[in-house]
Amino acid sequence: MTKHLPWGTAVVVGGSYAGLVTARVLSDFFREVVVLERDAVDEDTGSHPGAPQGYHAHAMLAKGGEVLEKLFPGLREELRAAGAPVFDYGEGIDFLLPAGTAPRTRTGVEIQTFTRDELERRLRRRVLALPQVTPMAGASCTGLVRDGRGRVGGVTYRRGQGDEVRTAELAADLVVDASGRSSSLEGWLGELGVSVPAQRTVKAKVTYTSMNFDRPEEGHPDFFIAYQMLFAPRVARAGVLLAVEGGRWTCSLFGFEQQPPTDDAGYLEYAHGLENTKLAEQLARRTVQEPTYRYTNVDNRWRPYHLVKDWPDRLVAIGDSVCVFNPVYGQGLTVAAMEAEMLHAMLTRRQAGGRALDGAARDFQRRVGRLLLAPWTLSTNSDLMWNPRRQPAGARFGHWYNTRLFRVAVKDAAMWSRFVRVVNMTASPAVLFHPVVAAKVLAAALTHR
Repeated sequence: MTKHLPWGTAVVVGGSYAGLVTARVLSDFFREVVVLERDAVDEDTGSHPGAPQGYHAHAMLAKGGEVLEKLFPGLREELRAAGAPVFDYGEGIDFLLPAGTAPRTRTGVEIQTFTRDELERRLRRRVLALPQVTPMAGASCTGLVRDGRGRVGGVTYRRGQGDEVRTAELAADLVVDASGRSSSLEGWLGELGVSVPAQRTVKAKVTYTSMNFDRPEEGHPDFFIAYQMLFAPRVARAGVLLAVEGGRWTCSLFGFEQQPPTDDAGYLEYAHGLENTKLAEQLARRTVQEPTYRYTNVDNRWRPYHLVKDWPDRLVAIGDSVCVFNPVYGQGLTVAAMEAEMLHAMLTRRQAGGRALDGAARDFQRRVGRLLLAPWTLSTNSDLMWNPRRQPAGARFGHWYNTRLFRVAVKDAAMWSRFVRVVNMTASPAVLFHPVVAAKVLAAALTHR
């Protein structure tokens, strides 16, 4: 059954979303894929216990949905059957931009909304059912092992509790760090004598407070998402309401340098303070709700592994272990899926050419660096505009351009559709600088001087 698989063992460090998607990719090429997971998870575990952001609203952009459907055929219908709606982005979202409400028009961009909990549970069940995958829960990776040729040849790990703790080595043909924002990879590389350039950090100073509550079966409103976006410096309070599986809404309220309350009365009052009234309207009619959670660790952080000159062979890093975005832009899940897809393409080329894995790791990290540039720029340029003392020229221009682009988009459905495709990563940001678009933006600038 697995004779056609060209390589022996791959180890994935971390069994959350990025680790699961990566394990699925590796199962097409390795006879065994060991998933090292420090927490006690099984096929019924949903959102990863070590991911506090898992309680909050998550967006799977259209591009990410496309990638997941390729890797997990039928996933969209499986989620739909559980009550996760599928809809056109332009038709199903009541989107309040800084310049007004976006057009409610068909864009051809389909998305689906669900909780991180439901998505991760269904991915985990599928991945753990793969014959090539060996889960190792309750195992903490403690370092990398280098072979006689200077390559990464496996990992060390610790497993057990109290007096039963034992340490061991696990040999591997490829090691993937998918351990998330708390990754220790930089330290492990240091132990091998590999230095990493300084981490890039852009503080967001945004707090999220979220809850799930009941969604009406009858008399459902004419939207699946209601959204008001943060926008420096004027819009410091915002929020999103997502229709999710199980007949529920997920609501996340955002605040720049302020914390949306967690008590029921304060939460509703905060929502009433938003200009998009749809969030407060649905919150006011809730009859059943789940616990309310707050999350504040939303800084953008990029470990520039693509710049490491002596990057070890047989080692790759993926997902939040490389780059963490401010979640308000909804890029993290999609970017991790795109990185996994890129890893699949790289391994496919190697397999087709009959080539070994040597030389692939450094090339992959460089490709990850190129992939991250656009979403990183989008996220950090927006967040930099909150700080009047640190506004690079590029961020100032991007903010100036977007402000005027929004003025056009609220009146121009074609312009809005372009923006939607870029936001969902199905089109290059370059389409927003097409001469036709730029002319309209400049005209808007002249009109509102």
